[in-house]
Amino acid sequence: MKALVLAGGSGTRLRPITHTSAKQLVPVANKPVLFYGLESIAAAGIREVGMVVGDTYEEIKGAVGDGSAFGLEVTYLRQDAPLGLAHAVLIARDYLGEDDFVMYLGDNFIVGGIEPLVKRFLDERPAAQIMLTRVADPRQFGVAELDAAGRVVGLEEKPKKPKSDLALVGVYLFTAAVHEGVSALKPSWRGELEITDAIQWLLDAGHQVESTVISGYWKDTGNVTDMLEVNRLLLEVLDQRLEGTVDDASEIIGRVVVEAGAEVTRSRVVGPVVIGAGSVVKDSYIGPFTSISEDCQVVDSEIEYSILLRRASIYGVRRIEASLIGRDVEVTPAPNTPRAHRLVLGDHSKVQISS
Repeated sequence: MKALVLAGGSGTRLRPITHTSAKQLVPVANKPVLFYGLESIAAAGIREVGMVVGDTYEEIKGAVGDGSAFGLEVTYLRQDAPLGLAHAVLIARDYLGEDDFVMYLGDNFIVGGIEPLVKRFLDERPAAQIMLTRVADPRQFGVAELDAAGRVVGLEEKPKKPKSDLALVGVYLFTAAVHEGVSALKPSWRGELEITDAIQWLLDAGHQVESTVISGYWKDTGNVTDMLEVNRLLLEVLDQRLEGTVDDASEIIGRVVVEAGAEVTRSRVVGPVVIGAGSVVKDSYIGPFTSISEDCQVVDSEIEYSILLRRASIYGVRRIEASLIGRDVEVTPAPNTPRAHRLVLGDHSKVQISS
C-alpha cells in the first residue's frame, strides 16, 4: 500500500498567514500539521508516499525532504493548480500503479491515527473505504447518504441541501478500481474533479464502498478557529519538561514545556503551554493552551489560547487571546493619543455618544 498526501492548495481561509507559508506547515503544539499526518502514515506501516504539491513545493520539500526523518520514501508530484481531490489522483496515476493507497489531506488532523482503518481495509479490501463524522453544517463538506443498514448509497460535494449530516473526513482508502472512475469524471459546478463523484461512480458500477462513522476527534485545520482547537487538544496531553532556564522569580503551573535554550524570567506560566527553543519570556503572563515557537520574544505582556510562529515578538501588550501570530511579526502598544470624535451630521440630527 502507498499513501497519496495532498499538500497543495492555497490556504485562502488562513490568509494572511498563507500568503508567505504553506498551510500544511503552520504549526500546532510547535509541530507542522503535515508532520502529524506523515507520522500516522508511517505508524500504519506504509513506507511509500506520493506528495502532491503546488506553488509551495519548495517550502514543503524543504521541511519534509526525502521523508527519511519519518521512516518514509517521499516522491513529489507537481500539480499546476488545485483542481480537486480526484485531480490529484489523476496526476498520481503512474506513481500509484495498481497498488492500493490511502489518500490523506495534509491539513487534516485525526486523533488516534489511521492504523485501525488501514488494517480493516486490508482485511476486507473494498474498492473504497471512507471515514465519516457528524457535523453541524454539512454544506461545507462532501456528504454521504447511508441507507437503513448503514451502507453508502450516495455522495455529494458541498450540497446546498444535504441529505445527511455525515461529512467525509480527509482520509480515503482505495484499490486501483478508483482510477477508472477518476478517468471518467468531468469537472463539477465548482470546476473541479470531485473525489465524491469518483466514489459515486464506484457505487454506480457495483463496487463495494465501505464507511466508518468516527466519534473521535477530527479537524480540517483550514481556519484559525480550528487551528487553535487542535493546538489545545495536543497541548492537553503534554508532559512537563523544563529544559530551558526558569528563574526563581517565575511561577510554572501545570503541564509546561520550556525547550532547551528558552528563558523564562519574572513570569507566570499556566499550562498547558509550550515555549520553543531560543524564546524569551520576561515579566509576562502566558496562559493555558498557548504555543510559542522558536526564537520568540514575549516581554511585559499577557497572552493566552494562542499560537506564535517563529521569531514573533510581543512587547508591552495587555491582553492577547485566541490569536494566530505569524513569523517575524512584532506586536507593540499603540501610541497613547487623546481620544476624540470626528462627526459630519446632517440637519436636525440626534446623536448619543458614550464617552
